[in-house]
Amino acid sequence: MRAAAANQKAIDLLKALAEPIRLEIIESLSTGEKCVCDLMQETGLAQSKISFHLKVLKEAGVITDRQSGRWVYYKLDIRALKSLQNWIKKLRKGCLNEVSSCE
Repeated sequence: MRAAAANQKAIDLLKALAEPIRLEIIESLSTGEKCVCDLMQETGLAQSKISFHLKVLKEAGVITDRQSGRWVYYKLDIRALKSLQNWIKKLRKGCLNEVSSCE
């Protein structure tokens, strides 16, 4: 992935993660695939609020979904998490570089 594309992906992921409700949903999904009714029960949030935040997370690539009958199940997309992890590792490596003298 080119640097600009990797940076844009990180921006999209960080924007999606910068909301406490979405972090709560992500933490819930970290234990496995769930439907909206499961997320409602675990978070105490209304279906409309959860659906809105699921849409944002899906558009950012943080989660995926699958339909089974009339139910839709959501889960974390490991590739997105790996992408963000790799971007952070790249930043960490850059922090170890020493600057040259300004003489």
